[in-house]
Amino acid sequence: MTSPVQSFSPAAVRGLRGLRGYARFWAVFLAVLAADQASKAWVMAHVPAGTYWDPPPIPVIDGFFYFVNVSNTGAAWSMFSQHTGMLALLGAAALGAVFFFRRNLELHKPLLQYTFGMMCGGILGNLLDRQFHGSVVDFLDVHLPHYRYPAFNVADSGITVGVVIYLIYSFRDWKPGRQPAEAGKNPPPASGVDNGVVASISPGIKSSER
Repeated sequence: MTSPVQSFSPAAVRGLRGLRGYARFWAVFLAVLAADQASKAWVMAHVPAGTYWDPPPIPVIDGFFYFVNVSNTGAAWSMFSQHTGMLALLGAAALGAVFFFRRNLELHKPLLQYTFGMMCGGILGNLLDRQFHGSVVDFLDVHLPHYRYPAFNVADSGITVGVVIYLIYSFRDWKPGRQPAEAGKNPPPASGVDNGVVASISPGIKSSER
């Protein structure tokens, strides 16, 4: 009798193994996407549209953190607000690039799976808003001393945190005037003396010290 697993083709089995290899990515990706879409749905249902100036924001931590409900047709800080279609295409292109270049991006590494999971979940969250609503819902409003930070959402947070982590990771081995040591190679001797010569004379030095 043939089991269901045995009925899979070799290509299908490799595909399932590949998905398991990116389990961290998919977990973070789905968590960010679900949190983003659920929070936006709650805001649209409970916070009046246009809440930012009039009606005023809803305080969560008075003087620091508020809920608002504003529609953003552009990117961060409302840039390119007249180019919603172009921004949607850029988001789709970014997701496609992560998929096709996943090996070059070292997506098999756990840290980078978390990083790109946050970024891709955020990109898709805002992409869905642009596709189905024509704009992105921003609802997190942070007030700093003498500065009101532009409203943002969970997707924006995922993208920002992911990009920051990736930048830190990218520069982890960078040191002025130095190259990272290659794996599997011993470092050069501290002086011009060959290691074998040092090893051959060291017993004599130790015996003379006695």
